Amino acid sequence: MDEKELSIVLSGEAGQGLVSVQNVLLKILKEEGFYFSSNSEYMSRVRGGVNTISIRLTEKERRGNLKKIDILLALDKNTIEHLKERIDENTIIIGNKEEVRKLGLKNKTIDVSFKEIAEKIGNKVFANTVATGTLLGILNINKKYFIKQLKESFSKKGKEIVLKNIQAAEKGILKGKEILKIVKNLPKIKKNKQIKLNNLFTGAQAIAYGAIAGGCDFISAYPMSPSTGVLQNLAKLRENFDIIVEQAEDEISAINMCLGASFAGARSLTNTSGGGFALMCEGVSLAGMIETPLVIHVAQRPGPATGLPTRTAQEDLNLVMHAGHGEFARIVYAPKNLKSAVEITNKAFIDSQKYQIPVFILTDQYFMENLYPFEKIEIKEDKEKYIIESKKDYQRYAFTESGISPRAIPGFGKGLVCVDSDEHDQTGHITEDFSLRIKMVKKRLKRIEDITFESLKPTIIGKGNEIIIIGWGSTFETIKEAVEKIDNKKIKYLHYEQLYPIYPGTKDLLKSAKKIIVIEGNATGQFAELIKKETNKEVIKILKYNGLQFFVEEVMQEITERLD
Repeated sequence: MDEKELSIVLSGEAGQGLVSVQNVLLKILKEEGFYFSSNSEYMSRVRGGVNTISIRLTEKERRGNLKKIDILLALDKNTIEHLKERIDENTIIIGNKEEVRKLGLKNKTIDVSFKEIAEKIGNKVFANTVATGTLLGILNINKKYFIKQLKESFSKKGKEIVLKNIQAAEKGILKGKEILKIVKNLPKIKKNKQIKLNNLFTGAQAIAYGAIAGGCDFISAYPMSPSTGVLQNLAKLRENFDIIVEQAEDEISAINMCLGASFAGARSLTNTSGGGFALMCEGVSLAGMIETPLVIHVAQRPGPATGLPTRTAQEDLNLVMHAGHGEFARIVYAPKNLKSAVEITNKAFIDSQKYQIPVFILTDQYFMENLYPFEKIEIKEDKEKYIIESKKDYQRYAFTESGISPRAIPGFGKGLVCVDSDEHDQTGHITEDFSLRIKMVKKRLKRIEDITFESLKPTIIGKGNEIIIIGWGSTFETIKEAVEKIDNKKIKYLHYEQLYPIYPGTKDLLKSAKKIIVIEGNATGQFAELIKKETNKEVIKILKYNGLQFFVEEVMQEITERLD
């Protein structure tokens, strides 16, 4: 039996309050008990342009990114042109009929001017509330949750604004119920009461809460889309969790503040995107030399240079794998979904402390803006003591079997804690002894053996061995759904969350494969090339680099075309 679902898109100009619509609407859907996922795409401008919010309602957890649109609520005249590649003959368009006619579309169009309805109430700014009400009317959702959310969201703006929004909501709900009588074939989505108890997070919130779980008590960053949400969320929570939040003057300052804080014993996080991280590379090298823990979150966007600041990409894997001059250990993670983001970020903090290295978390714009409810997570407290009380004869870089020296911090114990960016001896003082140089290089690299041994195994879906599909990072839910819908017994899907060092059993996982297909959001196949290097296997690349996330439908098509 086919799964019942609805793909809904709201679209309008920047400045029309679509984010407010999304925040209110999704809280209502959660309260009602719907399975849903949502993401947004927006242009790089403060006013004008076309921004969209996609909401997918399903009867079970389906979080893949759909291309198709069942219902389109168009608040802006440019919406239809912007979304024409996603509109098909079954899309119901609620908006300006004339705009649909201009493009020669023959879709079922319900002529509604949200702006005119809002202006009759008092101001066109209420158009977003009218549109939200219209959608809730179509979904036949009780208005009490909507009224409650409006009161909570707009109470600080005064009683009159609250009343006007309620009036706009009621007008929209009536309009939605009228539309429901016209459109009679919409699927009725079953609800699940358990959803009410779940977390409702964005990707940015998931990273922030994962950092808190990992003991983060210092963040320094310079705002840069699409990473800024992590900084904002930790700033909101700083007093609850005793976190020092520092907005630095630039990315160079940000990473060096974090290294200073880590040297003093803090668990530090810096947060940026590709262009900002480019400025941090010398700091990454310093972290490697002084063996100081650091977590670096890089939310990717299309480059080079400014590129597409508000769009998505998986273009910075090579950058973070090789950033920083010299040779030293690092770990690169890329969480597959929001629940995983909490767990992976927590693990990143533990690993940075355990191995005294920089640990990277790679996300992207799509991931950061993704929003859906998921079950609560129990994270065990990390009770390991990574900082020792130093004795008088303490050596910061003492040689050990693992290459990892006991770590002390200034002021905790009787020893001198000395670090230096120059090559140094066991005490941390500068040296130019050639034989000691060799020992120190080997010491810094020795830990890679343990890191590799403990590398995360990829998520494995399916039992086939002939055709192996490989993905990483934010593509998980979309590729997973595509593979499940193709339902080919020859296919196995491997999804990697630890990109470097890569899982050492990868070669064995691929040994029986007749075809290896790697799917990723860049133009050169960066992870595909890493797979080739590690396994000496030829791979087929499915790549997307237009600034948008993969759609389930296109992944299905791309895989199917390569099965013959």
